[in-house]
Amino acid sequence: MQEALEKVSKQTSGVSIVLSILLIICGFLAIMLPVAMSVGVLILVAWLLIIGGVVQFVHAFSCKGIGHIIWKLLVAVCYVITGIYLRIHPLLGVATLTLVLAVFLAAEGLVDIIGYISTRKSGVSSWLLFDGIITLILGVMIWRQWPSGSLWVIGTLAGLNMIMTGFTRLMLTFAVRRAVKTVPATA
Repeated sequence: MQEALEKVSKQTSGVSIVLSILLIICGFLAIMLPVAMSVGVLILVAWLLIIGGVVQFVHAFSCKGIGHIIWKLLVAVCYVITGIYLRIHPLLGVATLTLVLAVFLAAEGLVDIIGYISTRKSGVSSWLLFDGIITLILGVMIWRQWPSGSLWVIGTLAGLNMIMTGFTRLMLTFAVRRAVKTVPATA
């Protein structure tokens, strides 16, 4: 049983290691080509909006009541129009997406800081405050570089995310391999 578990673990973890390394490599490529990655992310978002709009449109006809149907149809139209607009005007879309990201990060940072302040007497972790400050600073930094920095921000952040996700997945895979080796044969 232990040998079979180790064999399956090695096979599946091998695939996970390869995918993790590919994700890390793609992350470095995204950082080296941030404009291409920014436009690529925008194209993905645009298609997701278009597909989401089509799904909303189809779903609208399964709703009961004219109010629900009209609301779903309006949402579907907004999704599709926004997706098509982003596909037609990718550079303007990247600038808009960057501004939305800056506002989101600043708001998230403020909420985290307020959450820490309101609960600090209960012994909440100071990591919440640290995260809030860093997130707020990041949001303000992106906003201060907007719109000139719009072309590199999304691609760079996506690349960093890919690198961190790849490393995390790689470390988890190695941890699972070690854990499988330490499982007693009687388990």
